[in-house]
Amino acid sequence: MPLAVRAIQTLPPPVTPPVVTPPPQRPRVGTMRATWTDPNGTVWELTGPHTVHGWLTRPEIGGWGANPVTIVTDPLARGGVTVRHQRAEPRRLTWPLHIYGDTHLQFLDRYRRLMRAFTLTKYKGPGLLTVARPDGKARSIRCLLEDGWGGEPGENLRFANPVLTLFAPDGFWQDVEPQFVRRSYVGATVPYLSPYLTVSSSQILGESTINNPGDVEAWPSWKITGPATELVATNGTTGESFTLTHTLAAGQTATITIAPERTLVRGPAGENLIGSLNWPGAILWGLVPGVNDVNFEVNGSGAGTQVELSYFPRYETA
Repeated sequence: MPLAVRAIQTLPPPVTPPVVTPPPQRPRVGTMRATWTDPNGTVWELTGPHTVHGWLTRPEIGGWGANPVTIVTDPLARGGVTVRHQRAEPRRLTWPLHIYGDTHLQFLDRYRRLMRAFTLTKYKGPGLLTVARPDGKARSIRCLLEDGWGGEPGENLRFANPVLTLFAPDGFWQDVEPQFVRRSYVGATVPYLSPYLTVSSSQILGESTINNPGDVEAWPSWKITGPATELVATNGTTGESFTLTHTLAAGQTATITIAPERTLVRGPAGENLIGSLNWPGAILWGLVPGVNDVNFEVNGSGAGTQVELSYFPRYETA
């Protein structure tokens, strides 16, 4: 009887998997950190860690690019227009949040606390939105809450997604820390090769340069410490100057705060010295972007006389 013989199947040798080289590790990209300082001075984290605070900033932020402007024109008889000037406008920022909680009461507590931090601007003036970058530099902008805490259908049980509209009257961001320029009396015998600008026995002489690294004009504040009888401050780059005439005894100070919306001139006791400026010729100048050639002169100076100028560079973007 014949036997059935099956063909023997030969299996192929096992395939050795190819060696896969892992892709090079990319450097970790840093992220921005945003905080809100309410009118009471309390700082609120907006970007994390959300596991600690119970809220975070969603990525759909809007309005933190270049500041809007209005171009004012006059029509021409032959057609077209001529530009009279450009006016910087206030800015509106859109800031989307996500707030949550494990329970309704936990969510409600977080929601109410953060909401109050923003609604305080209705009663106590602007808060400060600050954005810090991975290089450690930060810029801030003063804002008022305009809208965003009205509540959305289907929310406010254990989560909410308010989208805040923040109104920034100035429109420009500024550095968090001011820059300082100081000129002090050190006597008349200092060698001219001294690296520090000095004050002679009668006045601060000589020109110096101040670099404004911002995108737009910066408005300085001044602090004059006596003895002094008169300060003459000139910005040679813009051709503008002002003179403050007021006698300060040794150790007494006068301050000048310059800003687009206000000018304050105060004496040692807080008295108003606005009338001590050389009106109508006084121009309380700002620092244009880039290099400014400035000159400070103080009459009646002596040991202890000092002039300090401080300013916050201002920028188009965060």
